[in-house]
Amino acid sequence: MLKQNLKKIDLINLISSRTGLPKNLSKKILSDLLKIFNNRISNGYLGLKNIGTFKLLNKKERIGRNPKTKKEHIISARKVVKFIPSKYITEYLNKIYE
Repeated sequence: MLKQNLKKIDLINLISSRTGLPKNLSKKILSDLLKIFNNRISNGYLGLKNIGTFKLLNKKERIGRNPKTKKEHIISARKVVKFIPSKYITEYLNKIYE
């Protein structure tokens, strides 16, 4: 399995080619959609039916260690986004890779 990142311009081109919309409109649609997603996730939760759930988690400050030098340092508290795929996506991927 090859790891291939999907860039924003790739999504714009896909939307444009599949819908027949101009690229400027596709760019605006994608930009607005990402703003909506960011707003909902910043509130703590975004659930997308048949896709999955994004949750905002608060990680506490902790002590980390460099495995090579064994030197300790503090990893600051931060917020992270966790994605939990839906049952539909999980079953689909399991069928593909059996």
